[in-house]
Amino acid sequence: MATTIAVMVAASILSGIRYDTLGALIGAALLLGIFNAFVRPILLILSAPLILLTLGFFILIVNGLMLLLVPSIVNGFHVDSFGSAFWGAIIIGIVSWLLSAFFRGSDGRVHVLTHHTQVRRVRGRVIEPDEGGRQ
Repeated sequence: MATTIAVMVAASILSGIRYDTLGALIGAALLLGIFNAFVRPILLILSAPLILLTLGFFILIVNGLMLLLVPSIVNGFHVDSFGSAFWGAIIIGIVSWLLSAFFRGSDGRVHVLTHHTQVRRVRGRVIEPDEGGRQ
């Protein structure tokens, strides 16, 4: 879901990235997620010397190339040039990072935000405020 929102934000900011339908947007986000999970690690390992030589800048090139590949598989999703893909990948990365910051707990795991209907008992002392509102 975060990737879908991130791709939508990138498409709204950059004129070189666009989608025809919501289905194309979701398909592009899913495919980009699959690429990031399976293809990107292999590409990063194979391009490790270039990544070290460019002090990590080549990772942005790899991300842009993966985004440029998505329209060849997903009909209705369009990326006009490598420049659009490069800047789009940067925007998608930043927006995804920001969105994940809202849903990750302090332990690093993603937690679903829910409403609890039951009150849990807490062990230990409970400090209640006095009538003046002080503790």
